[in-house]
Amino acid sequence: MIQLELREDVDPVCPHCEKVLRTVHYQELSGFFGKRYVYFCPGCRAALGFSHRKGFWMG
Repeated sequence: MIQLELREDVDPVCPHCEKVLRTVHYQELSGFFGKRYVYFCPGCRAALGFSHRKGFWMG
């Protein structure tokens, strides 16, 4: 199992433009079966990830 460790002394870096990420932008993706979100770098606007939220009836 991988152990989690809280680190507040370092900032994450965008894997695309290599700038320090102090904020992450997001945009809502609406669909027939619920909402999802795309997270992206505010500097280069490259996608960092997507939410995996299930539809409204699945919780």
